[in-house]
Amino acid sequence: MGGKSTLMRQLATTVILAQMGCFVPAKHASLPVFDNIYSRIGSSDDLLKSKSTFLMECEEIKNTLTNASPNSLCLVDEFGRGTSTFDGTAIAKSVLD
Repeated sequence: MGGKSTLMRQLATTVILAQMGCFVPAKHASLPVFDNIYSRIGSSDDLLKSKSTFLMECEEIKNTLTNASPNSLCLVDEFGRGTSTFDGTAIAKSVLD
């Protein structure tokens, strides 16, 4: 975890600190007020409940799309892993729409 996932987690932490009125490690930060933060970072499964990693990803994205508002911060990383390029692109476009 040394790339974009780390940067996305750092962004979420910075947003929380800024909204609390704490010091933000930046020369300048102009952030809006977010009502919620949703993240889909990293992979997990629940094989005891017969849920694959892809099914868990779908449930997390469904939760985000159902509950997020225009004022929410949504951080999504690597959704649709294990699918073909065409399927992954179609899923990503659907989520964005």
